[in-house]
Amino acid sequence: MATEAFEEIAETFDFLEDWEDRYRHVIDLGKAMDPLEEAFKVPATKVDGCASQVWLLPEIDGQGGGATFNFRGDSDAMIVRGLIAVLMALYNGIPVSEVLKVDAGGELARLGLNEHLSSQRSNGLRAMVQRIRETAAAQAA
Repeated sequence: MATEAFEEIAETFDFLEDWEDRYRHVIDLGKAMDPLEEAFKVPATKVDGCASQVWLLPEIDGQGGGATFNFRGDSDAMIVRGLIAVLMALYNGIPVSEVLKVDAGGELARLGLNEHLSSQRSNGLRAMVQRIRETAAAQAA
């Protein structure tokens, strides 16, 4: 049930056999993202549980479960910016009601990220997914 954008990342990862190349690709995805404006880097958008500074800004279009889920984000760590870009590819553009149905762990496992991230980064990634799920659940209610 992955988005086209996420499938493109998965296909690129299949092509890049070396983990160093995959790691660089994740960083490049982060570099390609527009930075989040300083005005949005506030406690309300900050994600706790991440070793680095992480902000996620939901941008829901519409009302209720049929609303379209989007978010933007930023981090002070390059690899984490890349992970935010991967999560944006996974979640942006889907209905709010579908967000909770996304098996983020399973989809991210397809990329092999689990084996190659430090435990702190993995915990931070889980914290970001949890924030996305909570935001969508509140919107869909």
